Amino acid sequence: MNNYKVLLVDDEQEVINLVIRKIDWESLGFQVIGYAQNGEEAIELAELETPDVVVTDIKMPFMDGLTLSRKLKKKYEDIKIIIFSGFDEFEYAREAIKIEVEEYILKPIHSEELSEILRKLKESLDKERSAKWNIAKLQQYYENSLPILRDQFFISLIQGRIEENFIENYKIDYQIHLDAPYYVIAIMHMKDPKEKVQYEIRPELMRVSLRQFTDESLEGYCSFKSFFYFGDVIYILMLSEDYNMKECTDKLDKICKRAGRIFHTEVVAGLGKVYDQLSMLQYSYEGAKNAMFYKEEEEEGQAVYIDEIEPLLDEKFVLYDQNVDLIIREIKIGDKENLEKQINDFIHKIKEIKRSIYQYQIILMGVVTEMYKLAGSYQLDGMEIFGGNLDLYSQILKIESLDGIRQWMLGTCMKIRRSIRKERTNTAQVLIQKAEDYIGVHYGDSDLSIEKICHELNVSSAYFSTIFKRETGKTFLNYLTDTRMEKAILLLDGTEEKSYVISEKIGYSEPNYFSYVFKKKYGISPSKYRKLRLEQKESDDQESI
Repeated sequence: MNNYKVLLVDDEQEVINLVIRKIDWESLGFQVIGYAQNGEEAIELAELETPDVVVTDIKMPFMDGLTLSRKLKKKYEDIKIIIFSGFDEFEYAREAIKIEVEEYILKPIHSEELSEILRKLKESLDKERSAKWNIAKLQQYYENSLPILRDQFFISLIQGRIEENFIENYKIDYQIHLDAPYYVIAIMHMKDPKEKVQYEIRPELMRVSLRQFTDESLEGYCSFKSFFYFGDVIYILMLSEDYNMKECTDKLDKICKRAGRIFHTEVVAGLGKVYDQLSMLQYSYEGAKNAMFYKEEEEEGQAVYIDEIEPLLDEKFVLYDQNVDLIIREIKIGDKENLEKQINDFIHKIKEIKRSIYQYQIILMGVVTEMYKLAGSYQLDGMEIFGGNLDLYSQILKIESLDGIRQWMLGTCMKIRRSIRKERTNTAQVLIQKAEDYIGVHYGDSDLSIEKICHELNVSSAYFSTIFKRETGKTFLNYLTDTRMEKAILLLDGTEEKSYVISEKIGYSEPNYFSYVFKKKYGISPSKYRKLRLEQKESDDQESI
C-alpha cells in the first residue's frame, strides 16, 4: 500500500528541516511530498500534489494556519490537518476544533509526541481507506448489482453498442452464459387489457408476470436470456445447430395465446432474423420490431417470424451497417492506420457479396448519408470536405470499380477526420483565449480562482486544467502569477505608485506576499527593482548627454 502524502507548512525553514529530520516518516507510513513557507504557497502545492495530510504552523505571513485549514477543508473534504501553535490560547484551540483539524499541538514540537499522533492518524486513514475499499463489501455490492449490469449489457447488445471483440470480456465480468451456435431476438408485447382485470393489477406488474410465465414456458425448450426494454419483454433465444424457426415461432405463438387467456389481454411476439454472432443482435432486434409491425396488420397468429413475411436477404449485405459504425468511430477518435484498416475491411466484406458495381454504388450512397450526418453534427465546412459539387450521389454513379470506391472513401474520411480534429483544437483554443482574456481583465481580483473562471466559462475544473496546461504550457496558477508579475513590472516602471498600491491593483491583498512572490520570481524585491531601474535610467540619460 502506498504511503500517505504529507505537506509541511511553516515560515521558518529551520522548523521544516527539523520536522523532516526528526521523524521517521517512511516507517510511520508517510511521505513528505513538499513544503511551503506560507499559506498561499501551500494552497498552490496542495492543488498540484493533493496531499492526504497537511502539517502547518498557525502563525505565518500572508495567510495563517487557521485560514489555510479552512480553505483546504472546504476544497478537500478528506484532507487531514495537524496544527502547530506557540499560543496556548483557548480561542485558537476552539477555532481549530470548529474547523475539525485532527490535532492541535503546542510548541516546542517533540518528535515522540508527533510520531505518536502520526501513528494514530495512520490507523485512522487506514480505516477510512479500508472502508472505501472493503473487498467483501465491494464484492457483495457487485453481486447485488449484477442483474442490473447484465440487463444493461443485453440492452447494449440490441442497440449495437458493443463490438464483437469486447463481448467476451463482458460475459466473463458479468458471469453470463451466452454461448450458442445461433441467436435470435424475440419481443413479447402485452397490449392494454380489453376489459377490467378482476384484481386491478398495475401494468408493470403484469409485464413482470408475463416475463415469469414466458420464462417458465421456455424452460426445457431452449436456453435464453430475458430482460425488459421500453415496456416489452425481450428474449435472446440461444438456438442449436439444427434449429427450426417454424417450431420456435409456433412455440411462442402458443405461449402468447395462453398468456392472453391468463391475463385477459392480447399478447403478441415478433422474432427477428437468426445470426451466429452476438454483435449482430441489433439487426435481429430490428427485424423483431418489424415483425411486430406486421402483426398489427395480420389477423392470424400471435407470433410472427420476420423471414416468413419479408423476402430473404443476403445476410452479408447487412454487415455493412456494422462496418460503417466502426469507420465512423475511427474518424472521430481513432488514428489514420486504424481508419484505413476499417475502410479496407469494409471493401473486402462487400466484395465478398459478389454484386454488380451498381449495387456497390447503392451501398456507398448509404455511407455518404452517414458522412453528411457526421459532417453536419460537427458543423464542418462541406465545401472543404466534399469539394464544389455537393451532389455526391451523382459523383458516386461515376465510380466504376471497388478500388475507386475505396479511394473515394479513404480520401473523404481522412478529410473529415482532419476537420474534426481541427474543430476540436479550435474549440479548445477559443476556450483558452476566453480564459486569457478574462484573466487579462480580472487579474486584479484577489479572489480570482480556477473555480471562479470555470464557472464563468461553464466548464469543469478538471477539463479546464488539462487543456489550459496543454495549450499554454503552464498551470492556471502559474499563468495568473506570471500575468500579475508582468503587470507589476509595468506599474513599477511606468508609475510612482507605492508597492502596497501596486499589490492591491494586481490582485494581492497582502503587500508582503506580493513582495515575496516578486522576489521569488525576479530575485529582488519590488522596491529594489524600482531603485535599480531608476539608476539604470539615470545612467542611460548621462550617456546620452
